[in-house]
Amino acid sequence: MKQTRKLTARDLALDVLIAVDERDAYSNLALTDALRRARLEARDVGLATELVYGTVGRLNTLDYYLAPSLKTPLHKLDAWVRNLLRMTAYQLFYLERVPAFAAINEAVEIAKRRGAKASGFVNGVLRATLRRKDELKLPSKQRNWTQHVALQHAHPEWLVELWGQTYGHETAEAMCAANNERPFVALRANSHRIRRDELVEQLLAQGVVARPSELSPYGILLAEGLDVTQLPAFRDGLCTVQDESSMLVASTLDPQPGERVLDCCAAPGGKTTHLAELMQDQGDVLAVDIHDHKIELIENVVRRLGLTSIRTRAGDIRDVIADEGPFDRILLDAPCSGLGVIRRKPDLKWKKSPGDVREIAALQGELLRTVAPYLKAGGTLVYSTCTVLPQENEEIVQAFLAAHPDYQLASMRQIFPHEHQSDGFFIARLTRQ
Repeated sequence: MKQTRKLTARDLALDVLIAVDERDAYSNLALTDALRRARLEARDVGLATELVYGTVGRLNTLDYYLAPSLKTPLHKLDAWVRNLLRMTAYQLFYLERVPAFAAINEAVEIAKRRGAKASGFVNGVLRATLRRKDELKLPSKQRNWTQHVALQHAHPEWLVELWGQTYGHETAEAMCAANNERPFVALRANSHRIRRDELVEQLLAQGVVARPSELSPYGILLAEGLDVTQLPAFRDGLCTVQDESSMLVASTLDPQPGERVLDCCAAPGGKTTHLAELMQDQGDVLAVDIHDHKIELIENVVRRLGLTSIRTRAGDIRDVIADEGPFDRILLDAPCSGLGVIRRKPDLKWKKSPGDVREIAALQGELLRTVAPYLKAGGTLVYSTCTVLPQENEEIVQAFLAAHPDYQLASMRQIFPHEHQSDGFFIARLTRQ
């Protein structure tokens, strides 16, 4: 009886890359699903993860390096051939621990299994690229700063140019470089159940390398990749996964026990549950999300953390707020381009365009204007996004304040991804007279 061949890390990574390329799948979701089904060994999980995120993250640069060895443009090749070449080029240029001959041989074997006629083509292109490796140079930084940075740090030129014009070349390049670094796994201690320092000690005693966050008093950083869901502290509801920057949002709103608080766009529930924890689980936290299926995500987190002050409602906040207000505090963590979380979702930078930014900014302004009348006098509203563009951040807030004299700006902060090795975030705190 013929045995079924065991799926390798490279085969799995290639399948995910094809899904991202052909079916517009999200790399993080597609990878998580593939790993769950494949049950690879820990070492292979690490390699597959590196190959997926590295290849997607360095897409334009890999294409640039492959182009001189190709007679047929990449976009005209079969998806599996195109992505096999990219994935192997990533190993040749960015993974020093993988010997070049081994990476190419593995690619040829994969090609033989997927389409024998293509194996010679794959072998030829990769070996030609390897021979040219030391000759391949990026455009001069002095001659074309935008193109150089776009290829050096693998970002679309329109975004590099926009960041350069907005924040200056130094900050723009620092952001692009930071977006290629692997993100920390960050936990938020459930302050309703345990102190942060106590949880750190507990994790260390279990052999988990952990340290307190310097950015958030509730944050814990893990030094190595692991399956957080298998931690006893996670299963027991003592913590949840949340980026450090994101933890600052609920703290900025500063909800108090007994208040009525609204989280307008609440899924997947990280900020919602943080609000309830800060309120000592006393009061009324309404979590609204437009997607029915995401309400279940919120409720799952709420149950695991043992919180009782949160209720959920599915629907567009523009439709439901009228019969729910008024509120003491409102959090509008608005839909955005997400350009502050590129290091976690590298494919995102290739899917966005300037038009997308303009479209989402119009929605952000509308949402802010919609919820504003339902904040009580003397109340606080926080507007936040996980992006780093003024069009979605400062400009939205300034336009709102100009049209709403009963509101005042209490604080405004833009966090860049390179400042604390955390997500890029914008947080504005507004008060109503």
